[in-house]
Amino acid sequence: MGGLINVILPVFLVIGFGYIAVWKGYFNDAGVDGLMKFTQGFAIPCLLFRAISTLDLGQSFQLALLLSFYAGALAGFTIGFFGARYIFGRSAEESVAIGFIGLFSNSVLLGLPITEQAYGVDALTSNYAIIAIHSPFCYAVGITAMEVVRNAGNSVATIPAKVLRAMFKNALILGISLGFAVNLSGVMLPVAFTDAIDLIVRAALPAALFGLGGVLYRYQPEGDMRTIFFIVTVSLVVHPVITFSLGTALGLSTADMRSSVMTGAMAPGINAYLFANMYGSARRVAASAVLIGTAMSVVSAWVWLSVLP
Repeated sequence: MGGLINVILPVFLVIGFGYIAVWKGYFNDAGVDGLMKFTQGFAIPCLLFRAISTLDLGQSFQLALLLSFYAGALAGFTIGFFGARYIFGRSAEESVAIGFIGLFSNSVLLGLPITEQAYGVDALTSNYAIIAIHSPFCYAVGITAMEVVRNAGNSVATIPAKVLRAMFKNALILGISLGFAVNLSGVMLPVAFTDAIDLIVRAALPAALFGLGGVLYRYQPEGDMRTIFFIVTVSLVVHPVITFSLGTALGLSTADMRSSVMTGAMAPGINAYLFANMYGSARRVAASAVLIGTAMSVVSAWVWLSVLP
């Protein structure tokens, strides 16, 4: 038990420090916005760029790994969409936004540090394989579904262009794309350049976790609690259970199983709120789901760290 506490507690303490700093007025909203702009717009894209540019693509991208994780993610989206639509009577657009909450787990800000704390930095190769297509995959699913719903009865010919335009405005996707470009081209980057990028990368996760705490302070739960707890349960329970079951059936290695299940067991990422805000749909549900899900990730992480070898 003490070992599990040592794995989980440092990550959530940093989030807690950020939460308390904003709550007590030691760090203002402008500071939080600036910190999150730095981490999400620069530091984390640099982290993804460096990780993917040096990945062994042939060894890292195992079909069983990706199938197990993304089958769970798609199940989260599907259950979230139909549950919101037919159990809670939400509009089609709100249902897509709620489905996106079940689709987009916090693979970077929670999945990476908890996996590293538990299993060491060498265990992150499978995490980066998942993350490499996480934002592109999730945004492609979410944006396509939203555009189909909004264009009901009209021509769908413009949807692919809208999807690509929205995706490539995302800094994370740009960082991932550039990482693949360097990896596949075999270009040798100047050492001074990579050292500079590495300096930025070192700040990425601690700064992002602290900033996430400040962001979460803003999103106080307000109403819609049945819908919020429904989609948080889908995110924290359905996704990792399906990933674990499929991974077992497909014979995932221990390392792949750890990375895929732990990532699937994380709370909805802040991108769930950004997606809802982009379309002006289910913003309150998304914001509160990120807050409550992050708090409940302590339990889900504890459970799966106990289950996984």
